[in-house]
Amino acid sequence: MKLTGPFLFILATLMIDSIGVGIVFPIMPDLMDRVGAGSAAEGAMWGGVMMSAYAGAMFLFGPIVGSLSDAIGRRPILIAALVTLAIDYVIMAMAQSYWLLLVGRVVAGMAGATYITATAYISDIAKPEGRGAAFGMIGAAFGIGFVFGPALGGVASGWHITAPFWIAAALSTLNVVFGVLILPESLKDENRRPFGKRDLNPFATIARAIVVPGLAIPLVCIFVFEFANMVYPTLWAFWGREVFGWDGFTIGLTLSAYGILIVVVQAGLLPQLTKRLGDYKTLLIATAAAVIGLVGFGFSTTAWAVAFVLPIATLADMAPPLMTAFAANRVGEGQQGLVQGVIASLASVAAVAAPLALTGVFKEFVDDVGIYFAGTPFLIAALLIIAIIPLIRRLNPQKSTKGL
Repeated sequence: MKLTGPFLFILATLMIDSIGVGIVFPIMPDLMDRVGAGSAAEGAMWGGVMMSAYAGAMFLFGPIVGSLSDAIGRRPILIAALVTLAIDYVIMAMAQSYWLLLVGRVVAGMAGATYITATAYISDIAKPEGRGAAFGMIGAAFGIGFVFGPALGGVASGWHITAPFWIAAALSTLNVVFGVLILPESLKDENRRPFGKRDLNPFATIARAIVVPGLAIPLVCIFVFEFANMVYPTLWAFWGREVFGWDGFTIGLTLSAYGILIVVVQAGLLPQLTKRLGDYKTLLIATAAAVIGLVGFGFSTTAWAVAFVLPIATLADMAPPLMTAFAANRVGEGQQGLVQGVIASLASVAAVAAPLALTGVFKEFVDDVGIYFAGTPFLIAALLIIAIIPLIRRLNPQKSTKGL
């Protein structure tokens, strides 16, 4: 897909969104201290509540935002979401209490249209056969943000604890101006659908999407894959410290390496593989890499083993954009916002449920009496991926795909 002005704007939007998320990571303990969240343990707990609140808001409002973009167009929803995010960062910068921070996170979750509508926009302007590679560029944009966000947050926090939020607000504001000037509407009038009361119910919206012929399988695969992949952001730091004794600098270094590899895979390797092998065969490679990576980390006991497995594991990040492309190609142009909203909601459910489940497993096999095996959560995640391989095989375009 050509790097046109609108496509570059979408990539810039998603990169800024990722920077805005990552910029908070280095200052979270200090931020919790600033609003009086208590001890380090209590601060971690309340920080987790903020993450769940964001994911919960995304779940509730994701399908609504996606359906709104199907009704009135992508451009106004996307611009409104960017404005909302800029305001949210200002709220976060000025917050003197934990509850105001929590409100800010809920608002940010409601404004999840930056991702939902951006992916729907790409579905509008990309050809069906090019959507896998185009969605891979989204992953690359997130990877770049994941590299620069924590670094920028760490440097800016040396000026003032709220400086990272003001920087994120400025970046979002500049992107609003960029979007107003350069972004055309991508959804044609004839492809729009009316917004109704049923679109206000996320559960009903998800159920409606599931019964679309051929759509259930990619949606189920996306959910399970997102759930399994949550083992990385949830436990990487705790696992690294427990197994290898890593300090914060080393953990940050490994995360930055992961982000760089994601950019290489999504922007460089994925388009080439899909061009030569097609989306389905590339998805099989990504699935195999996911299993190998998770099993490899589960049994890793040395840093060199992690260094060997990490490049293989990042190949798994090709799977979500490819599954998203399979889902997008199963509906008409007037339902792209609906599908992307449902995918975002399913990812949000995974973001709420997976940390609770996986941290419980980690505690059971590390702290509690019994068998000690810190890598157990990675092996469970691998089993989840293995369980959906029969469904992934049904995505083969050469076979007749039916809903579940």
